[in-house]
Amino acid sequence: MLRILGSPKTLCGGLTRRELLHVGGLGIAGLALPDLLRARETAPREGPRPRSFGRAKSIILLHLWGSPSQLETFDPKPDAPVEIRGELKSIASRLPGCRVGELLGRVAGVLDRCTVLRSMTHPWPLHSVYFALTGLPALVKVGFDPPRSRRLWPFIGSIIDYLDAQNRKKTRAARPAVPANVLLPFPFSSQRVGEQPRVGPYAGFLGSDFHPVCAEFSGTATEGLGVTQSFGGESWNGKDPYMGLTPDSHFIVSGTAGRQPAVTLDRQNRRRSLLEQFDQARRDLAGSERGRQLDRYRGMAYEFLQSDRLRTALDVRREPDRMRARYGYTLFGQSCLAARRLIEAGSRIVTVFWDEYGVANTAWDTHFFHYPRLKRVLGPGFDLAWSGLISDLDQRGLLDETLVVCTSEHGRTPRLQNVPGGGRDHWSGVYPSLLAGAGCKRGFVLGASDKHGGQVADRPISPKELLATMYHLLGIDHHTQIRDALGRPFPLVEGQVIREVLA
Repeated sequence: MLRILGSPKTLCGGLTRRELLHVGGLGIAGLALPDLLRARETAPREGPRPRSFGRAKSIILLHLWGSPSQLETFDPKPDAPVEIRGELKSIASRLPGCRVGELLGRVAGVLDRCTVLRSMTHPWPLHSVYFALTGLPALVKVGFDPPRSRRLWPFIGSIIDYLDAQNRKKTRAARPAVPANVLLPFPFSSQRVGEQPRVGPYAGFLGSDFHPVCAEFSGTATEGLGVTQSFGGESWNGKDPYMGLTPDSHFIVSGTAGRQPAVTLDRQNRRRSLLEQFDQARRDLAGSERGRQLDRYRGMAYEFLQSDRLRTALDVRREPDRMRARYGYTLFGQSCLAARRLIEAGSRIVTVFWDEYGVANTAWDTHFFHYPRLKRVLGPGFDLAWSGLISDLDQRGLLDETLVVCTSEHGRTPRLQNVPGGGRDHWSGVYPSLLAGAGCKRGFVLGASDKHGGQVADRPISPKELLATMYHLLGIDHHTQIRDALGRPFPLVEGQVIREVLA
């Protein structure tokens, strides 16, 4: 592999010299879309590939925004002082030697089909979804960039979509009937007040063609926490669909709200004729970002009018009530169910966020009301959703060809804060992630933390390694090079595959 920026010497804070130059280059705006991607076949390899390479046809990526506490989920410390272990107990799981928090009884029953990573770590205890999904630190104030800024490195879903598009171009294959890269349950960071939307799951310098296709939630929440949550001068005390929703709740394609359920061929042809009248004006936009976005979404609109495949996959109301209840009648549970339906329909990567709702710093960001939120919202919702998804995929024979990943930005402080309802602050010293499915070991734990769950005691694992492993299992060499905003070649991610977890 070409190493144009010298050795990967680590600087203060765990940052490599290459990353410093790389991210600095991303801060220069107005540069062209990269037009060169090295073929996977010619990318350098580290010896013979294991049989796990390419085992996954697709990925379901679950991201728990705000960061769960390791101590109440997959790394409890029952022998630690109460100010560390907290008020919840731990329970045994079907994975020998792996105890979990008492709120995860159903999850405990499926861990024999999962790999638990207990020693994820990095130096940045920040809500950087961008770092978690790209492997690049946020050194250029990416939190203040527009979410779809072309200054940024693309997230893994957009890179997979781009690679697939390049392969289709070479083979002249038709575009799939459903998008390769879908995001649920709504455009990221769009349902909160108090701050502008966050950066993260977007295509960066690859351009708008490779942003994820976003769903929108269409339904009604049934429950609320009953406490006022505040941030940045904004307060909220409403009903939260992550707690519960009505059975008629479902998902639609973002931007198609209000579209008629059926369109006659004559009406469709009239719409096409009207759109074609704008072709001359649109030619002036052809070379612009806006023009490319119009091209993509007009093409998608035709496909949606001609085929109900995507709309059908998103409509979880088509599932039996028993199956929907198995995942949980919550926004996260029904999003996981929709993810399974999208994978069945042909999507390559479906990203599901447990996102903020109502006000900023909600979801799993439990600085306050830690235990009320864990007991009433977070624990029960995740318990049903993860166990339902893993069991359902396994019974359908899909788990052997689908990789399921659950991760977050970081963990939470070992010591509880003396605040209403208890609280744990940001902590990136150690935190857990989960893997299951294609190419991964079943019933396996990797890594360990110290006696208080604050630091790695065995086998530190970087988010970059997790991303490299995801690429590997999809049959993409993570050394494959893509050109950044300066036209310089870089590997997809500068990490190593976690070979211990490969089946």
